[in-house]
Amino acid sequence: MKLIIAVIKPFKLDEVRDALSEVGVQGMTVTEVKGFGRQKGQTEIYRGAEYTTNMVPKIRIETVVPDDLAARVVETVQASATTGSIGDGKIFTIDVGEAVRIRTGETGETAL
Repeated sequence: MKLIIAVIKPFKLDEVRDALSEVGVQGMTVTEVKGFGRQKGQTEIYRGAEYTTNMVPKIRIETVVPDDLAARVVETVQASATTGSIGDGKIFTIDVGEAVRIRTGETGETAL
């Protein structure tokens, strides 16, 4: 099993969620986060005054999928989250040792 973590632009969430549902992802956790990467924040104009923020709002999506679906999930997130501009985000893939469904006690991929 793989844990896929994607950090994307907020307005891309619905598009990514719909695309992941189409490839068979049955559940995900979504969190509103802030951070910065290479761009080191952003400059914005509010009521005529320019100011710099060092933390950019993003969405973090986490989902655990079987090994055979992981590559397709990464490709789907990349294709649906891209805008072609700086700050599109990152995707991380991490091995998962075990999963347990609390309600039934199922383990492994059946717990997903």
